Amino acid sequence: MIISASRRTDIPAFYARWLVNRLRAGFCEVVSPFNAAQVSRVSLAPEDVDAIVFWTRDPRPLLPHLPELRTMGHEPFFLFTVLANPRALDPKCPAPDVSVPTFTALAQALPGRITWRYDPIVLTEKTPPDWHRTTFARLAKRLAGLTDRVVVSFLEPYRKIAGRMKPLAAQGFAPFPPDEEEHLRLLFDLRDMAAAHGMRLMTCCQPELYQEAGITPARCIDPDWIAARLGRPLDLGKDPHQRPRCGCAPSKDIGAYDRCLFGCRYCYATSSFERARTAFARHDPGATML
Repeated sequence: MIISASRRTDIPAFYARWLVNRLRAGFCEVVSPFNAAQVSRVSLAPEDVDAIVFWTRDPRPLLPHLPELRTMGHEPFFLFTVLANPRALDPKCPAPDVSVPTFTALAQALPGRITWRYDPIVLTEKTPPDWHRTTFARLAKRLAGLTDRVVVSFLEPYRKIAGRMKPLAAQGFAPFPPDEEEHLRLLFDLRDMAAAHGMRLMTCCQPELYQEAGITPARCIDPDWIAARLGRPLDLGKDPHQRPRCGCAPSKDIGAYDRCLFGCRYCYATSSFERARTAFARHDPGATML
């Protein structure tokens, strides 16, 4: 079993204390995002868990606990998002001058176990393709030697995201709608920049055309990547509960929606920032569920 912590919220950034308490207890409880009355118990005992995959923009609160996790027998892996978006898009996320040193410290603690996510690529009038070329090149140079993988994807304009982004148009963040050919040109350039710094660029849940053009589809929960580092095979197929184009292996997500405080305007996992703040204020690090 692989634990996902978490697609639904940034557990390392905001709920590290709760997570460590649950790992010590050996289990947690998870409320179904589709039925609040349905609660499942998930074992976190090391003998039941092959790996824990952390999705985060700021793992600093969890870093001091990594030695304890390893002593328990857990195998941590990180999907670390490092972007440099304008504050109008990412009002509270750590800036690169914070994220890059954190990435460095994490890479030193867990060599070979971190994937850089430059995701999502938000194309607007103020952040057009050339802006991303410049930004990606600068970050790739700073992260060179710390990871050999980078995952990218273009923002998918879900209804709640489109509604949240609309007021930003007056500030210069109106959507910049390149055609498929322009998407490909940008991806080719990012691919080449990544390769120049020892990284393989992969796309998350993007059209098959990119694969045909020689860009590898990503598996964020990647059993082959994990197995190579564990030194033993993981017999896992494709997660049937994710989007059709998602290549991830099955995992148990222990997070909850509407819990993240970063306030990214394009966030798909938060429907209400106010609800997230209220939930955080009521959060009990000693509770069995997030």
